[in-house]
Amino acid sequence: MIGAGRGSRLGHNTDLIPKTLVEVMGRPMLDWILEALESAGITRKDVVFVCGYAEDVVRARYPEFTFVRNADWANNNILLSLLCAREYLAGGFLSTYADIVYDGEIVQKLVASRADIALGCDTAWRRRYVGRTQHPETDAEKLRADGTRVVEISRTIPSEAAQGEFIGVMKLSESGARSFTDAFDRAEQSYGGRMFREGRSFQKAYLLDLLQEMLEAGASMHREDTAGGYMEIDTGQDLAMASGWWDAWLREKNRREQP
Repeated sequence: MIGAGRGSRLGHNTDLIPKTLVEVMGRPMLDWILEALESAGITRKDVVFVCGYAEDVVRARYPEFTFVRNADWANNNILLSLLCAREYLAGGFLSTYADIVYDGEIVQKLVASRADIALGCDTAWRRRYVGRTQHPETDAEKLRADGTRVVEISRTIPSEAAQGEFIGVMKLSESGARSFTDAFDRAEQSYGGRMFREGRSFQKAYLLDLLQEMLEAGASMHREDTAGGYMEIDTGQDLAMASGWWDAWLREKNRREQP
C-alpha cells in the first residue's frame, strides 16, 4: 500500500495525520481500503505499508502492518515510493494507492484474474469529474483498451478515447512482478536523474509512467472493471463531494442487483 504522502491539497485535514487517515463518510480512507481488501481474503497482517509523512500515527493505529519507510517521500513520487517495498514484491503482489475509496468487488476481480498484470479500471469515471474544478478530468489516469487488453495508460489520452480511469489498484503475478521490477531497473538506468515521461523526472514518476513504458516495450496488461465503485480524494472539494458520488453509485448498484 502506497501511503507515504501528506496530501497538501487537503489543507488543514493533514496537519497532524497523513492523507490516508482523513475521514471520508465517517471513516478514514484507509479503513475503507482495508474493508475492500478483506473481502478478497487480504488481511491486515498481509499489508505492507509504505509510510512517510506522520508515519508514527499510522504505525500506532495499525500495528499489524509490515512497515517500509520512504525516507525521501517529500521529494519523490508514487513509483519510487512503491519500490521502497521491493523486497516484498518478488512473489507477486496487489498494490493500492492509499488516498482512494473503492468497493471490494474490484479487488475480488483482480485477485481472481489470470492475467500477469491486471489493472483496476473505472468505466463510469467521467461522472465524478462533473463540477470537479480543483481536479479536472485532464488529470485523470486514463486508459485505452482493446477489449480487456490495455493498450495505453496516460493522463494525455483524450477523454472521449478512454475506456476508463486506472483506479490505482493492480495485481501482478510472480511473473508480472519480475517484469515490473526489471522494467523499473531499465528505466532507472536510462532515465535516473533525467526527464522520464510527460515532462516528469524519473524521481517524480507516477506508477502509470512505468506501466506505459512497459506497454510500449510489448508488455501484456489487462483490465478488470468497476462501473463507479471507486473515488479518489485529492482535494477539499473531493471530500465535500464524496458522499454524493458514493450514494449515487450505491443506488445504481442496488438497481442492477434487483431481480
